[in-house]
Amino acid sequence: MKKNIFAFLLLLTAISAVIPQYSLAEQKASASSANIISNEISAERDYRAKVLKEYLESQNSPLAGYANDFIVQADKYNLDWRLVAAISGVESTFGQAIPTDSYNGWGWGVYGDNVIRFKSWPDGIATVSQGLRERYIDQWKAKDIYEIGSIYASSPTWASHVEYYLKKIRAFELTDTKETLSLSI
Repeated sequence: MKKNIFAFLLLLTAISAVIPQYSLAEQKASASSANIISNEISAERDYRAKVLKEYLESQNSPLAGYANDFIVQADKYNLDWRLVAAISGVESTFGQAIPTDSYNGWGWGVYGDNVIRFKSWPDGIATVSQGLRERYIDQWKAKDIYEIGSIYASSPTWASHVEYYLKKIRAFELTDTKETLSLSI
């Protein structure tokens, strides 16, 4: 009798392993933790981060290793993913010419001898992204880079220079062929 029960349980276990568990899979797919994991993975593998990293490397920028931070913060604050990097191009040649020990490649709060210093590049990227969204766009109602520039910068050409780098990054993205498949056999 024990042999029959054991054989039956063994058979039942084998059958259940073969039969798909659709309802369980659907529950797992709709669980809230699935979204969190999915977002983290997609942010790490995001093509935009790859393009931005390669572009910043082509500019010899110390910000190249933080391309993913630009993407994460842009998505968090609903900004163009190229914007904060483009501003660093105008303000500091992509982080190459900054106030000493500041990690401030955006001229953020830099007036004469007054310098805001960030703890790190990711801290600067996060602060500038948040500030652009909350102050310039939400609070002061800037609708485009030119309206941001009229508040952000003293130079009347600042916005056109930012736009120049936005276009340069876009052109770099469109000409990046490292991910395309070879047609030769």
